[in-house]
Amino acid sequence: MVRNIRINLFIVTVILICIGIVMIYSSSSIYACERYGDGFFFLKRHFSFLAIGALLTFIAMSIDYRMLVRFARPLLWISIALLVLVLIPGIGREVSGARRWFRFKFISFQPSELVNLALIVYVADFISRKNNEIKTFMKGFLPPVCVLGLCSLLFLLQPDLGTTVAIGSVVFIMLFVAGIRSQYLLSVILAGLPVLSILILSAPYRRARILAFLNPWADPQRCGFQIIQSQIALGSGGMFGVGLGKSMQKLFYLPAAHTDFIFSIIGEELGLLGTLCVVVLFIIFILQGLKIIKNASTKFGYFLALGLVLMISSKAVINMGVSCGLLPTKGLPLPFISYGGSSFIFDMVSVGLLMNIARTGEYP
Repeated sequence: MVRNIRINLFIVTVILICIGIVMIYSSSSIYACERYGDGFFFLKRHFSFLAIGALLTFIAMSIDYRMLVRFARPLLWISIALLVLVLIPGIGREVSGARRWFRFKFISFQPSELVNLALIVYVADFISRKNNEIKTFMKGFLPPVCVLGLCSLLFLLQPDLGTTVAIGSVVFIMLFVAGIRSQYLLSVILAGLPVLSILILSAPYRRARILAFLNPWADPQRCGFQIIQSQIALGSGGMFGVGLGKSMQKLFYLPAAHTDFIFSIIGEELGLLGTLCVVVLFIIFILQGLKIIKNASTKFGYFLALGLVLMISSKAVINMGVSCGLLPTKGLPLPFISYGGSSFIFDMVSVGLLMNIARTGEYP
């Protein structure tokens, strides 16, 4: 049974990656040809990410995931150090006012993706070690929340509110499942709401995103442009789509067509049926992930799998919600499908770890 779960998870992931390869080329070829003189520019880079991701996934599948317990804290502090370094001018690369990347020739590395994985590993290890102490405030609740607070602060300095909200939600759900008192979690959430409001209202671009989400047609040429073009793309596809490669919105109308809004291009070219297929694949992925969580042989494996499934599923839900206009623009890629090196690679590594946990579950 567990072997079938691993096979199903692998097949679903491969199908999503294949859809991504096709749609990245379809949505980026004209833009790449215009800007770089090579229609295969983004596709070739994506294949390099795929090769790196496949190698790291194989390593993640080969080692015993329980060895990660030894490296949980060192990995976390190394990733946090990288998050600090990326904020230093001349070391981190700034794009559109955000300093989130290291640049290595043709490859960019986003340390926040490593931090997400390291934080999930750390919290899973912390929960597995604390047993009954997890329900106490000082020894069970405060340490992981302080670490999350430090990571969130560094995310916000980049700035990257979307990742802060996503990883914060994942960690809080992990702690809730572990048995942390709900009043502790609720108190932090209520205390954080005014801070979140200030962060949104104090930054003009964030405020514009919220206003665009509430009424994109109030400023269709600026703040509401992305949401409107995304909805036009989805609406133009109808039931069966306009045909693969025949999207009009990718012709410099819809920004980030091959990254944050690739789901909209799928809807335009492959129609409602295409988007439903993607949604169904993610549902199958989540269901297989839940089975891996249920069959995990250790407490650490249980919470590690829970965190990984939550992270991937939350990014998928947020990306599709943004594309449909159901959520404010966040800037999170669609797992396995969007073009985006670091996020794509670490999503593949997460699948490798999930399959590792499932395999170990066969021999408790």
